[in-house]
Amino acid sequence: MEGVRVSLACALLLFVVSSSIASAAIVEHTFNVQNLTISRLCKRQVITVVNGSLPGPTVRVKEGDSLVIHVINNSPHNITIHWHGIFHRLTVWADGPSMITQCPIQPGHRYAYRFNITGQEGTLWWHAHSSFLRATVYGAIIIRPKPGHSYPFPKPHKEVPIIFGEWWNTDVVALEEAAIATGVPPNNSDAYTINGLPGNLYPCSKDRMFNLDVVKGKLYLLRIINAAMNMQLFFKIANHKLTVVAADAVYTKPYLTDVIVIAPGQTVDALLHADQSIGSSYYMAAHPYASAPSVPFPNTTTRGVIHYISGASKTHKTKRVLMPKLPSFFDTPTAHRFYSNLTSLVHGPHWVPVPRHVDEEMLVTIGLGLEACAGCPNSKFAASMNNHSFVLPKKLSILEAVFHGVEGIFTPDFPDQPPVKFDYTDPNITQTSPGLLFVHKSTSAKVLKFNTTVDLVLQNHALLAAESHPMHLHGFNFHVLAQGFGNYDPTRDRSKYNLVNPQFRNTLAVPVGGWAVIRFRADNPGAWIMHCHIDVHLPFGLGMVFVVENGPTKSTSLPPPPPDLPRC
Repeated sequence: MEGVRVSLACALLLFVVSSSIASAAIVEHTFNVQNLTISRLCKRQVITVVNGSLPGPTVRVKEGDSLVIHVINNSPHNITIHWHGIFHRLTVWADGPSMITQCPIQPGHRYAYRFNITGQEGTLWWHAHSSFLRATVYGAIIIRPKPGHSYPFPKPHKEVPIIFGEWWNTDVVALEEAAIATGVPPNNSDAYTINGLPGNLYPCSKDRMFNLDVVKGKLYLLRIINAAMNMQLFFKIANHKLTVVAADAVYTKPYLTDVIVIAPGQTVDALLHADQSIGSSYYMAAHPYASAPSVPFPNTTTRGVIHYISGASKTHKTKRVLMPKLPSFFDTPTAHRFYSNLTSLVHGPHWVPVPRHVDEEMLVTIGLGLEACAGCPNSKFAASMNNHSFVLPKKLSILEAVFHGVEGIFTPDFPDQPPVKFDYTDPNITQTSPGLLFVHKSTSAKVLKFNTTVDLVLQNHALLAAESHPMHLHGFNFHVLAQGFGNYDPTRDRSKYNLVNPQFRNTLAVPVGGWAVIRFRADNPGAWIMHCHIDVHLPFGLGMVFVVENGPTKSTSLPPPPPDLPRC
């Protein structure tokens, strides 16, 4: 009888394993990176895109699937693609940031990114991670539950990507090159877009507006992505509320709101209940949340329109379209309320409890400063973390240097604390201490032992301008334990930590003139960049790298590079 039980148990285990394997799939795409001439804002402009479209193709997979993306570079620019928010466990070579995990794919060359989708559901996205090409090279990643599993909310009638972007009436690569050469930030964008379209508030754009047809009584899942280069955005739909159910591909406790705030790099999944009358139409609109009022910003508005149709007809006969009242550009209280009210869905799919034991504690200041420039009439604009202004290596990627033990590519000396402690949020501090403005240029990394748990306080400073910085960590999600304004005070602020159901995400907008505490477990060997997702800031140095050492087994160690990895 015992043998029968064992046989039955083995058969059941084999069935479960076989079912799991059968439910997974290998999903392949080919991304042809090429130049395209399109018309926007009364002007024909040459841009770089994937597969001839803006945005690029949506990648649709199920949790547990494997992805193979063949990237063929038929553009005149070096290119890499980053799969924003994907963990890349043991596939760090596919993460994509140029000179961090790979050399770029040169014109006329190709590379196949291969990675698994494990333990993640929701909305992520992909984008170029080399120069300002991210302005036009981006698209959505939609991860649905594996077969036999379901969403932890009512099944929507339809799922709709809403991808915000920024548009320049100029060559964005030349724009970045000029900015780096002069040390002056590039010009602001000329428009915001929804799914590549500016909307009818911009010139020559009456017919270039995103339209969404909905049926009264149906439920729609909006998969919202901020692919804008530099601006956080307020988003509203007239006469409608939205229920947030996920952020950065992590399920949240349902949060009802009439406004969504989303920083560059972030995603939000929100349910829209179509509860208005047939024949009516409503604008969806987005404009900037400008956390630094003294800094010039593009103060324009993009919008699309929602049309209520009957099930059989798609005719739009509405003459009047209602516009939502968006918050002020400078409405920090509304932004902070939204950002701080999101919480994780405890015991939901792929929920991760907060690690309680902490091995490493870091305080990292983030913000803008100046680069001392010998022989220059004026100092160049720069940005830094703990006064280290990050410089990308040129000869070899950091990950290759780690794997092959090559010295001289980076230094393992990123500090746990700022070199000088001061009143970080005092905008007048440079009047008495002007030396604080100048940064140290370096290619530095923080080395972590495998499975180390890190508490990281991100502290904005106000040396040149108080600003909210959206910080993105590659390869990991992190728990957002607390966030607030002013200078972080451990004696006062540790009592505010949420250790029960904090947000668990990959990109966090650190409050303007304030701080945030995040916690993550370094259980993914490799080299992972953490940087500001305001793209004007990364080329000027607002980044650093975590090097996570190998674990005790082959399954917790960095694998060798693929044979077709691009070379510098």
